[in-house]
Amino acid sequence: MKKLLAIALAALMALLPVMSLAEGELTMGSWRTDDMEQVTALLAKYEELTGVKIVFQPTTSTQYNATLRQQLDGGIGPDLFYSRTYTTGAELYENGFNVVCNDIPGVKENFTETALDGFTAADGNIFAIPFAAVSHFVYYNKQIFADNGIEVPATFEEFLAVCEKLKAAGITPLSNGIAANWDILECVLCGMVPNYITAEERVAYEKGEKKLNDEVWVRILTDFSKLVPYLPEAFASIDNDQANVMFGLGQSAMLIDGSWSYGALNGDDYDIEVGFFPIPAPEGNAAGFSLHPDFGIAGNAASAHPEEVKAFLAWLASVDGAKVTAEVIPEGFLPLINADVAPEGSIIAEMNALGEGKNADRRFVWNMMALYTPIVEQLNAICRGEQTPEGAADVINATWEAELAK
Repeated sequence: MKKLLAIALAALMALLPVMSLAEGELTMGSWRTDDMEQVTALLAKYEELTGVKIVFQPTTSTQYNATLRQQLDGGIGPDLFYSRTYTTGAELYENGFNVVCNDIPGVKENFTETALDGFTAADGNIFAIPFAAVSHFVYYNKQIFADNGIEVPATFEEFLAVCEKLKAAGITPLSNGIAANWDILECVLCGMVPNYITAEERVAYEKGEKKLNDEVWVRILTDFSKLVPYLPEAFASIDNDQANVMFGLGQSAMLIDGSWSYGALNGDDYDIEVGFFPIPAPEGNAAGFSLHPDFGIAGNAASAHPEEVKAFLAWLASVDGAKVTAEVIPEGFLPLINADVAPEGSIIAEMNALGEGKNADRRFVWNMMALYTPIVEQLNAICRGEQTPEGAADVINATWEAELAK
């Protein structure tokens, strides 16, 4: 494998100066502090092939956007950095911080238009190399399900019945809380939405052609509210990390979370057998699947090592590079490259299979970021019993109509 990758890179690297430690190192920014070991291993493999050393320098996820912007504004940003998709990622490009990737070898050849969509700015320029997608699942404790004679539910109504049966047995059905102020929207609600609307209908909501307080959205928020009785008693003070620990320790039967959590939940820290399934659709609705392009890798347009930055981006955009990446990235991140690069025994194939034949779409709010905080606030209010689904829909719709009117 190493020999083949070296040959594939030879033409690309032949004209580039190999950077020595004396000349400095490239740096890579990220919000994934949990991936230090895996990404460091990936970068070490790249250094073996090219002699170019890249140091991984992640920032706490909640501070990443602000920290990265400050670094870029101050001219001290990393040479490479994790890029968010759609509006948030495009904003950095529009301020001149990103290397334009249109002509990076492999970008147009190895990624579909759908994969590139989240990394394409309004002017048509590609601002990052697509890297990985994520989905959102209901994780379940297989032993608890078996002990209580529970099968994986096929509909949302069956899912609620499972929750009720577990609660009646004295078992906390779900360990989700609202303290983190992101996962209740990104994992729970956005995991539900493709069961109710198609991608085309999502665009209509984004454009204001459909109202966010119509009967469909009231139903979505009503079904969301039906989950509240099955959250932990102290859900208001439970964040995403605590919810994962609670599930991992067997203190709840299920957890609604992202595919990225699979590796940790199935790892050495916990002694449970983990299964997963998409949030099921209500009876009569077409089943959906939440598949979101999570992040790409961008180059800093102001890097002192522009050729080395472009060479690394080209490697990521190659099938050979993606194969190496797939071997070391945490389980649950789904490669966006248009090739089968999953290593043998990877969970990727099983996760992807769950979306086959379903209405797959990305997170609903990602082209409507002005709604992010208002929706979280309304979801939290529903959970606390301070708001009705109808009232929440009215607030969300009014907020978006005001945004569109600007």
